[in-house]
Amino acid sequence: MATHESTTGTTPPWPPADTRVGPRFRIAPEVEALGVRGAFAIVDSLDNTVPSAALEPYREALRQRLRAELDGDFIARDPVLAGFRALHHRIGRSNRRFPASAESLVALFLRKGVVPAVNPLVDLYNGVSLETRLSLGAHDLAHVQGAIELRLTTGAEPFVPLGSTETEAVGPGEYAYIDSAGRILCRLEHRQCEATKVTTATQACFYILQGNPATDRGSLERGLERLITLTTTYCGGRVLDSWVVA
Repeated sequence: MATHESTTGTTPPWPPADTRVGPRFRIAPEVEALGVRGAFAIVDSLDNTVPSAALEPYREALRQRLRAELDGDFIARDPVLAGFRALHHRIGRSNRRFPASAESLVALFLRKGVVPAVNPLVDLYNGVSLETRLSLGAHDLAHVQGAIELRLTTGAEPFVPLGSTETEAVGPGEYAYIDSAGRILCRLEHRQCEATKVTTATQACFYILQGNPATDRGSLERGLERLITLTTTYCGGRVLDSWVVA
């Protein structure tokens, strides 16, 4: 059951018939029924220009933790990563083609010992994803049109993946984050779009911490608290609204 934990109501509301979770975010009942779980937040007043070196103590501590926790069989036995694979199987999508972002990050670390460094906000949500195995992402609200809905695709929605300029075909029946213009912001928990990526110019973002039927409410709440604490420590910011769907 969706629970809305709102801190403010300062953003334009959904039409009353569509209000299910919050004023800038809606999760469709059919997606919730699949077992998609998550924690979400709108954060503004961010400074994403912090020098990369400022985050190195956090990244190094994370590398040490992961070296102790992860081994070659970790992906196969971790219940949260297995939960994403089960979701993909349920909607008929290949996990080999569409791995959850959390699984991709773990696989990268196992292969190369790498904690990616992109920009502060991206580095922090990738770090929390590695800590929790939840799939995390963020979207620059300056480039999101209207509200965001997590719903099943019809097959007509445009999607330009992160790092690309070409539209990628997305079939019907996938769960995706879609803005009021009908654009896919995030396909499954596999890939974000190019248009709303977080950059050093980002001042407000929509945070996603996505789980699955193997994810309990406590892990979502702890993951969100960890992300917000790291964000405010390194990039400042103010939480305008937050939700937990569990």
